[in-house]
Amino acid sequence: MTQIPFSGSYPPNDVQFLLKQITIENTPIAEKEALIQSGQKHYSQMLSHESLPSAAYLDLFQQALETNKQRLAADIISLAAGIIGTRPQGITLVSLARAGTPVGVLLKRVLQDYHQLNAAHYSISIIRDVGIDANALRFILKHHAPETLVFVDGWTGKGVIGRQLAASLQAFADSDSVVIPAELYVLADLSGTAAVAASAEDYLIPSCILNATVSGLVSRSVYDPHTAASDDFHGCVYYHDFAEQDLSQFFVDEILASVAEQWGNPIRAAHYQTGQAAISEKLLADLATRYNVSQSNFIKPGIGEATRVFLRREARLLLLQDDAAEATLHLSWLAESRHIPIVVYPDLPYRAVALIKEMTL
Repeated sequence: MTQIPFSGSYPPNDVQFLLKQITIENTPIAEKEALIQSGQKHYSQMLSHESLPSAAYLDLFQQALETNKQRLAADIISLAAGIIGTRPQGITLVSLARAGTPVGVLLKRVLQDYHQLNAAHYSISIIRDVGIDANALRFILKHHAPETLVFVDGWTGKGVIGRQLAASLQAFADSDSVVIPAELYVLADLSGTAAVAASAEDYLIPSCILNATVSGLVSRSVYDPHTAASDDFHGCVYYHDFAEQDLSQFFVDEILASVAEQWGNPIRAAHYQTGQAAISEKLLADLATRYNVSQSNFIKPGIGEATRVFLRREARLLLLQDDAAEATLHLSWLAESRHIPIVVYPDLPYRAVALIKEMTL
């Protein structure tokens, strides 16, 4: 079948989602968790349908945006410069759906408006244990050279997606005889696994607070090998019913306004590798022992990953470096609203860590 890219709720020039719009049954979070942990289904085969955030939660998003937009804008400027410095042969942005999508849109606009570089921007699926969408890669490679591809995400947690990217691109080189640089570009590299990052600090990237309504009304990606055709893109749900509450373009406009205010200031250099990998590995080992966690998949370090647990999974515990920190107010709100215990852990190397509830099966 012919694959048709779409732009979600973004202008077509900002991004092309290489995802197949599908309908899928709702799987309640508790049921989904039991199916994942029992091994009956992979998380990517199911979707818990989203609901619109409450007014109180939207207030927390607006507060986070106001507090962090200058920092985020500076990091976008830095990351764009890092991309230019490592891609002299041309730039093709490939954001990883879905946390990478708003970052990719912002990078595209900064490259276009301030560097006069008209980089194409695609958003494609990558799924832990499943891999990157090879059909989406083949689509991109019909139009762009492999050495121009720049894989963009919002942040790293434990480095799982970075390792999955490397494994997937090695498999793609074996199957398609095309070598693509396995380099990940992020705003915040907590695990030390990104090739280039604007920061290694666990700060609040405001887009992590929301789901589809800050990501072009697109769900996280879905892939079921039993129903997908061999030439299909990975799937997604397009929440067109949420259009009136969509904040995707608003978020981009707010950050770009901050970019304009800061343009011309000295650019903080994007970093390459740091000592974050050792910090991440030690934390995972310590928490696994302290809380009797059976596998690292149940430990989600950093504000972004912890937020995803509360939005999509069954949480067991929220660990906070400081329960009065503005950066984690939304996490406290989410935990309290779900009656999930909060533990203050002053020695935590990140602002937050969430533990997933291990189900009794």
